[in-house]
Amino acid sequence: MRTKIRKIKESPELIGQNVTLKGWTRTVRNQKTFAFVEVNDGSTLSNMQVILDAGHPEYDSLLESLTTGSSVAVQGKVVESPGTKQSVEIHASSIEVIGLCDPTDYPLQKKRHSFEFLRSIAHLRPRTNTLGAVMRVRNTLAYASHQFFQERGFYYLHSPIITSSDCEGAGQMFQVTTLDKENPPRNERGEIDHSQDFFGKPAYLTVSGQLSGEIYASALSDVYTFGPTFRAENSHTSRHLAEFWMIEPEMAFADLADDRELAEAYLKAIFRTVLETCEEDMLLFDKFIKKGALGRLQNIVENEFAKISYTDAVEILEKSGKTFEFPIHWGVDLQSEHERFLCEEHFKKPVIVSDYPANIKAFYMRDNDDGKTVAAMDVLVPDVGEIIGGSQREERFDVLHEKMQKVGLDPKEYWWYLELRKYGSVPHSGFGAGFERLVQFATGMDNIRDVIPFPRFPGHSEF
Repeated sequence: MRTKIRKIKESPELIGQNVTLKGWTRTVRNQKTFAFVEVNDGSTLSNMQVILDAGHPEYDSLLESLTTGSSVAVQGKVVESPGTKQSVEIHASSIEVIGLCDPTDYPLQKKRHSFEFLRSIAHLRPRTNTLGAVMRVRNTLAYASHQFFQERGFYYLHSPIITSSDCEGAGQMFQVTTLDKENPPRNERGEIDHSQDFFGKPAYLTVSGQLSGEIYASALSDVYTFGPTFRAENSHTSRHLAEFWMIEPEMAFADLADDRELAEAYLKAIFRTVLETCEEDMLLFDKFIKKGALGRLQNIVENEFAKISYTDAVEILEKSGKTFEFPIHWGVDLQSEHERFLCEEHFKKPVIVSDYPANIKAFYMRDNDDGKTVAAMDVLVPDVGEIIGGSQREERFDVLHEKMQKVGLDPKEYWWYLELRKYGSVPHSGFGAGFERLVQFATGMDNIRDVIPFPRFPGHSEF
């Protein structure tokens, strides 16, 4: 039975035992009387050092086949290592080369490659130290997210990928159609006749699972979605993707204060799990990717978040004496430079800003009594800015109906959403956390395209 490297390194009882290890060769060093073979199977950042004795009957032919990237099966005994770089090593009784790797054109040579180049070979980049570490941290954040909500009694909701509803009202959606793009059917007005399309109306890839979450929270109390979302935004920045994952909890009988509390507890829990279980990977990021990466996570885990209103945030920014690229005044949305100043220079820790002007927030957010602001919140963290956005939802039928009309949404298209406000409506709240932003913050990676296995952005859908 195969034993993974992480298991071998974490199990002292395996010392003296024979194991079978399978992975990919990283390096081979021929010392004449024996050879060091470094093998990695992806279960951990560090390799397993395998000692192959020159007395092996196929020693010379094996060394020719054991090129960087070749896949192997190693059988041998786990022993304590006399070296300082590893605690254990394997003395091989046999090595089988499973898959050869041609060294003349293997793209991953023994040198540092740019992340831009690695994106062009996305099928091989997980074999690098950095991208492998990113994916292990990503896995841990996903597991910790499910664990956090499950332990608090939330139910996992699979919200639809295809929808006819634009949650954000922004209109930047990918259309899904089976109509003939060369000769689509048209009605008497010459417009495309969507009644003949697969769903009988225009359909799109979802931008959010929130509206579905509100439906099920109105019956199950606490739910969360965790799935892919899509934005047809022609953005080429290092912070945007066309396809990304969102975590969206929704709570019935909850106001904005409950939402703030949940968001803070969530971030503390998932980043604590990363610190506890991904130490080796985090040391890599702290040393080579982002100095202070470990300290950033510890800052979140160990400190209570600052909590201020949007109005107070604007006042702090206006009195800061700093000249911002985007001038600040009450009524404009906070830009990344404003958000980072608040949490990096003023408070020096995460900040939750709430009660934003109504005209810069989405239609579904609950109007405050002042008639100017809505019960919305953003969680800001150092080096990134906004990492979570949420709100208390508008639970009053008449108010929501009027707000929809103001933003140009047809209430008839959202009849089901409005009916939630007719039949046992309750105060409810939720937030959205862009999962790639969480991974990016944890790892310190500069470009969001390097924290998702296969990035989708304008002009790129390869792999």
